[in-house]
Amino acid sequence: MTDTTNVHPVRTIRVGDRSADIDEMLAPLVEALWRNGFDTFTSCQNAGESNADWAETLPHMAAYVKSREGWAYVDFPIGDGLRFLTAIAQAGPRDAFYVRMTHWAAPDAWDVNVKPLDLAMFDESTPSDFALRLLQVCFPGYDLGEIVRRLDRYEAGDLVEPAPVDWSTIGR
Repeated sequence: MTDTTNVHPVRTIRVGDRSADIDEMLAPLVEALWRNGFDTFTSCQNAGESNADWAETLPHMAAYVKSREGWAYVDFPIGDGLRFLTAIAQAGPRDAFYVRMTHWAAPDAWDVNVKPLDLAMFDESTPSDFALRLLQVCFPGYDLGEIVRRLDRYEAGDLVEPAPVDWSTIGR
């Protein structure tokens, strides 16, 4: 669990003065995010694969690791994560993709979390001081293409007019 070697092939992306090695499958997404002015912290194209060794060291994590197979994630500063969700919602129809990203009961519903972080984890000599810093958006890998398409539409200013949601995937 302490090995920091990336288990996925990476590609170097550059947008303006920013540059990073990003998991190959996520490189187009992170590039589109940066072009649109969204900041990111970390990302992974398949959290189950990246964390597979956790189950050996931490057996209680086996179910979590299995549940993340085929799921990608991007970690954002909270404000950027919320703007990202708004952008892709506005750049496409309110279809099954939209329902996955917005409703917890949808098949393959996205997992979007904000978790408090104790700043003392980075300097154990300081008192605990919790803050909200990170919004993680975890989604099935098969949504990657649609996310990038919607970011491209958002960048072009090609937004979709508000319309009724197609709730058929959750029986509404």
